[in-house]
This record gives sequence, C-alpha cells and structure tokens, in this order.
Amino acid sequence: MKQVPMVDLVGQYNKIKPEVDNAIAEVLTNASFINGPAVKKFQANLENYLGIKHVIPCANGTDALQVAMMALNLQPGDEVITTSFTFIATAEVIALLHLTPVLVDVLPDTYNIDPAAIERAITPKTKAIVPVHLFGQCSDMDAVMKIAKKYNLFVIEDNAQAIGADYHSKDGSVKKAGTIGHIGCTSFFPSKNLGCYGDGGAIFTNDDALAAQMRVVVNHGMVVRYYHDYVGVNSRLDSIQAAILDIKLKHLDEYAEARRFAAEFYNKAFASCDKLKTPATASFTNHVFHQYTLVTHCVNRQNLMDHLQSKGISSAIYYPVGLHEQKAYVDPRYKKGDFPVTEALCKTVFSLPIHTEFDVETLQYVVDSVLEFLK
Repeated sequence: MKQVPMVDLVGQYNKIKPEVDNAIAEVLTNASFINGPAVKKFQANLENYLGIKHVIPCANGTDALQVAMMALNLQPGDEVITTSFTFIATAEVIALLHLTPVLVDVLPDTYNIDPAAIERAITPKTKAIVPVHLFGQCSDMDAVMKIAKKYNLFVIEDNAQAIGADYHSKDGSVKKAGTIGHIGCTSFFPSKNLGCYGDGGAIFTNDDALAAQMRVVVNHGMVVRYYHDYVGVNSRLDSIQAAILDIKLKHLDEYAEARRFAAEFYNKAFASCDKLKTPATASFTNHVFHQYTLVTHCVNRQNLMDHLQSKGISSAIYYPVGLHEQKAYVDPRYKKGDFPVTEALCKTVFSLPIHTEFDVETLQYVVDSVLEFLK
C-alpha cells in the first residue's frame, strides 16, 4: 500500500544529501559547534534573503517569541493581543512572562487574525500585537501596522509557518513575511518550510537597538563575558543546524513552488466539491503552503481521516481546540461562542499532506481517495 506522509523529509534529504553531508562534515572538522562560522554564514545569508538588517539565531521558535517580548521590556500585567486559532506557543510565552494574553478571532477566509477584532480588544494595558501568518500566508499587515501606529503598540510577527512568503503593501513595496513589524520570529522545526534536523529558530528586526538587546538576551543577558547586565536565557542555534539550514535556504523558493504546485493540484481537483472548501489566498500575499487546510461541510471529519489512513494517507487537524478553550488558558473573560470563526474552524478543518517531494501520481492518489469517501 502506498504511504503518503504529511511531509517527506527523507525524500527531501536524499535530493540534497551531498550538500548537507559536506556541510555537516565541515562543522565536525573545525569543531566550532557553538556560534561557529556556520552560524555566522547562515545568519548573513538569511539577512540577505529576507532583506533585513538583523537576524538573531536562537534555539527554537518559542524562544524567539519569548526573547522578542523580553527585549521589548514588557512588564507583568501588560496585555498582548493575538489570535485564538494558532499553535499554543504563541500564547505560551505571553503567559510564561506573566503578561496577559488577549485573544481575538480570525477571518473566515484566510484564518488569519481579524484586524477589526484587534482594535476592539485594545485597552490602556495593551502593549503589543502578535499576528500569526498561519499555514503559509501573511496576515493583513497594512491594517495591523496602522492600528499599532495609532495606539503606539509593538508588533511581533509569528512567522513560524510563512517564511519566504511575500507581502505586497498598499504603498507598492514588497517585503518578506516576518520583516514588516518591529520584530519577526520563526521556527526551524524539521517540518517547517525551512527546517533543520533538530530544533532551531530566529528573530528578525531592522531596529539596531532591539537587535543588540536581543543578542544580549539570547546569551544569558551578557554584554561582556561573565558580566550579566540583564536577565537573559540560553538560546543558541548550534553550528550543525545552521550549516544544514544554510544549504536548505538556497532551495527555499524552489520548495515553495513545489508546495504551490501541490496546492493548485488539490484546488482544481476539489473546486467543484461542495463538501470541501479549499484554502483562500489574500490579495496582498502569496502563499507558501506550510499546510494545505480544507474546511469540511456536512462531512464526518474523523471518518474521512480514518478512510485516508486506511489508504496509507496521513492527515491532521490544525487545530482541534482554540486557545480560549485550552485548559491551561481558561479565562473568565471568554466563554464559548465568543470566537465563532475559530470555534467553527476547530470543528471542520483538516489538512492533507503537502511537501516538496510530491509527484502527480501521488497527488492524484490522495485526491481520488478523498473523493472516493465523499461520493
């Protein structure tokens, strides 16, 4: 039976094996495992790719968000607005720093944060907004930045799922996702569009002072060795992971095109199926399809996923529970029904495999298997 994983990291590695193996061997040979030349090279190349002044590598995407908030000197009780329809890390770091997460709903077409809901949620305690570029496309950053400017708020882009995506601003400029707000954060978890072979992350900014502060925070709050002027953390991207990422960065746009090809194949196949709603792409962004997420209508979602599993096809639900309904984040300010779009999506979305190694035959197998169940 054909096996179709959500992401084919083995197939991807085999295509770039000589490059990756040589890069790893170079790190092993020079034994510069922490903050070595490979880290500096990747940092410079990623800065050039993104068109941004500063990239600060760190240990993972969650740390990236935490370091960003620490560098902004947010204080306990300060409110940070973000979406309820996202991975837990977005709100997790807000709570860990004793800040107050303020959750808002998403738009029904792109599943990204609703700018109108952001403005309604602002109070005198609000200090920052964290838009999440969900599933591979940008939030409406023109609207977000306009709100931030109006209320003097910081913007931290959670770009863990959309690295490489382009944002087309109303002023005619084109910027990479994660480079529009005051700070951008990303994850290099293996399944991400730009993923390493372990954990990794990075923070982006054009602000020299913020960059300097974040470099201190990721290194134990240390400006001069063994002199600690700030409370910091230990969050570093190791040299082997940086070497791997530097190889994969060269292929990132190629990977995005492969994902778009697969997404377009799915879109055409399901266009006339009234039981599935295909993903929409906003007019101001392109889509790099970290996930290909469908909304089901009058379908038993679990039965459909069980059917796919019987065919060897993986599928997943991103996300089955909104943050406002997670036990760790239950808040008397929110009740069931306050987030109608999020709650509806949690009940109806599911994601099909999408990755860089698909061939047409496998895509057709997935499509046929889905449509077979929906007959």
